Amino acid sequence: MNLNIRPEIERLKEIIIQTRRDIHRHPELGFKEHRTASLIAERLTEFGLEVKTEVGKTGVTGLLKGNGEGPTIALRADMDALPIQETGDIPYKSVNDGVMHACGHDGHVAMLLGAAEVLSKDPKFNGDVKFIFQPAEEGEGGARYMIEDGALVDIDEIYGIHLWNYQPFGSIGIKAGPILASADIFDLTINGVGGHGATPHGTHDPIVAAAHLITAFQTIVSRDTNPLDSTVVTVGTINGGYNFNIISDTIKMTGTTRAYTEDNRNLIKLRMAEIIAGVEKMFSVKIQLNYEDGYPPTINDSELADHVIKSAKKIAPDGVESPYLTMGGEDFSYYGNHVPACFFFIGSAPDSPQPMSIPHHCSHFDIDEKALLVGSSVFIQLIEDRLA
Repeated sequence: MNLNIRPEIERLKEIIIQTRRDIHRHPELGFKEHRTASLIAERLTEFGLEVKTEVGKTGVTGLLKGNGEGPTIALRADMDALPIQETGDIPYKSVNDGVMHACGHDGHVAMLLGAAEVLSKDPKFNGDVKFIFQPAEEGEGGARYMIEDGALVDIDEIYGIHLWNYQPFGSIGIKAGPILASADIFDLTINGVGGHGATPHGTHDPIVAAAHLITAFQTIVSRDTNPLDSTVVTVGTINGGYNFNIISDTIKMTGTTRAYTEDNRNLIKLRMAEIIAGVEKMFSVKIQLNYEDGYPPTINDSELADHVIKSAKKIAPDGVESPYLTMGGEDFSYYGNHVPACFFFIGSAPDSPQPMSIPHHCSHFDIDEKALLVGSSVFIQLIEDRLA
């Protein structure tokens, strides 16, 4: 792969990699990233930035002032880990029991710190750069707390990077429009009338109702949404019952829904409610649905996506491509609800005879660390191109 890693980043290679490994060895869950935040604040202060801590609870921001009247651009990295016991045999394995960096956020912090160090040495650009280090992306929506604490005040546009083991090292995945899905959660309880398994005619069986409900939910995807759109309705758990010959009174189910557009997101909610009402009548049961809106879809501004593509091609002339899409969600989407935003991927898959053998959120997760140099280089190139 033909890569033009920035020479300043090549010189910082060992520091960037060691920073990532240090954070990997000491992972912290959402809103508990105290050690990570302290490390970040200390480094940003050394670079001469205007540093704020405890933003969005445990987040950190650093402002780098340029010398002109141009826009203020934000670059964001998330920094929380996951509640997973690490099983990989690596020298920088997690020392915190039951917690590990299984998604690459340690690398995101290292890449952004590398970019901040280079840009701070000679900030001769027209505009300002704000470095946003955000807590609690993994399910708790730390981006919302950062926004509430003013992280986006005076920001004109924002960019975020994600290391991506679903793409090979040297590739950069970027496209305009939807790039990650909404991620909503539901739980429901089906209340019927239980009884003896040999006399079902005296009961209102919630298990039969649940079976129909699960099947009917799948028709939302197959019959209610455009087949060219991507949507998901998944029932992840179903619990209930007491014994082989007893018809239960209650069944509980939980699941998630995903969509790339708000229209489909709202359609799924509407059709779930309508299907539930029909199943209630059909089986004489009562169904209580609790539906929780999670992260919105992550949708890239088309103009900002063009900026990223142009800058990324200077780093990876042959590696800029449409990303490997998933129905995963990202709270970076909240930033895009306030200012133009763009999120893109840096291929980080380690060498392996089997593609995607080291997926995100697995207990043996790791990356090709050379991808850190690609990400830092793209950040620097993007700022120089935007604020020239």
